Amino acid sequence: MSKRIRVGIIGLNPGIHWAAMAHMPALAALAHDYEVVGVANTSLASAQRAAAAFGLRDAFENAQALVESPEVDLVVVTVKVPHHHALVSAALNAGKHVYCEWPLGNGLAEARELADLAGTRGVVAAVGTQMRVAPEIEHLRQLIAEGYVGQVLSTTLVGSGGQWTGQTDAAHAYLEDVRNGATLLSIPLGHTLAGFRDVLGDFASISAQLIVRRTSTHVTDTDETIVRTTPDQVLVQGTLESGAAYSIHYRGGVSRGVNLLWEINGTEGDIQVTAASGHAQLTQLSVRGARGTDSELTPLMPPASTYAGWPDDVMARNVARIYALIAADIRTGTRSAPGFNDAVALHETLDAIERSNAALHTPGAVSPELSR
Repeated sequence: MSKRIRVGIIGLNPGIHWAAMAHMPALAALAHDYEVVGVANTSLASAQRAAAAFGLRDAFENAQALVESPEVDLVVVTVKVPHHHALVSAALNAGKHVYCEWPLGNGLAEARELADLAGTRGVVAAVGTQMRVAPEIEHLRQLIAEGYVGQVLSTTLVGSGGQWTGQTDAAHAYLEDVRNGATLLSIPLGHTLAGFRDVLGDFASISAQLIVRRTSTHVTDTDETIVRTTPDQVLVQGTLESGAAYSIHYRGGVSRGVNLLWEINGTEGDIQVTAASGHAQLTQLSVRGARGTDSELTPLMPPASTYAGWPDDVMARNVARIYALIAADIRTGTRSAPGFNDAVALHETLDAIERSNAALHTPGAVSPELSR
C-alpha cells in the first residue's frame, strides 16, 4: 500500500449528491491519510464527468473495474441501497477494504451475508453510521455514563424524515417503494438509532406500528402519481435493557415545530437534544441539560476544542471522523470504526420493529423477541 490510502468511490456525482457534499470534503480534510484516485458510476461517461469535476486520475468503465484495480485500496459505496449487496460483495471478493453507506443491506439477510463475507476476508469493513462519532453524541454518552441524569428512567424521541411527504421528484421516487429498503425507518430513524443505542444501550422489548397515511405520491418532474408502500409514520415503544422506558415517533415530511427532539429523563436530571432535522447523522445537534436544583435547561455542549481540526460543515465533519477511524484500522489492525457486525445488530433492531408491526396484522401472532 502507498503511504496514503488510495480511495475509489462508486457513486460520485457533482452537485447536491451525498458523496460530493460529504465524502469529498471529508477526505480533503484528511489528505495526509487519503488520496481519491478514481470513480465508477452507472456509465463511463458519468464517471468521466465526475473525474473531471473533481480532478481525479481515473474514471473507471464500471464498478468491477474499480474494485479490481491495483491502484485502489479502499472502495467507498455511496449508491442506492438495492445495489449495496452486489457492489460490497465484489469489493470484498477483490480483497479491498470497504466503506459502505448505511443501510448496509436491503434488509437483515443481506447485511448478515456481507458481514460474514467481510469476516472471511479479514479486511476493514466499515459502515456509515456517522451519528455514532458525532462530537455531541460522544459527549452525551460520557454524560450519561458519568451519571449526569442519575439513573435513566425514560427517554422520548420524535423526529421528521424530510422525505415521505405527498410529493417527490423522479430521482427520489425509489424511496416510496418499501421493497427498496430506503425508508423512513431504515434511513433517518436507523441512523438516529445507531447513536441512540450507543448512548442508552440496547432494546429489551419492542412494540411497533408502521403506518402509511399518505398512500400515493405526486412525482413533480414527471407529473405522475405513484403508489406509496413505505410508511410515513413509525411508532416504537418498550423498555431498554437498563429497564428504562422509551417512546419513539418518526414522521415523514418536515414539522413547523421541532424536527428532532430527544429527551432523556433520570432520577437526578434531564437532557434534551434538538436539531433542525430528524436525520441526526447530518445536522448540528444542540444539547441542553439540568440537574439537581437547576430550574431550567442550559447548554451542555462539548468543549470548543472538540471541534478543532474537523470540517465546519456537519455532514463532512461526521463522515471525516469515520474516515479517521478507518485509516487507523487499516494502518494498525484495530477495528474502531463502526463495522459490518455493528450494522447487523442495527439491522436486527429494524427487523424486530418490522416483525412487531407484522404481528399486529396477523391473527393470533405474538410480537417477536429481538433476533439476537
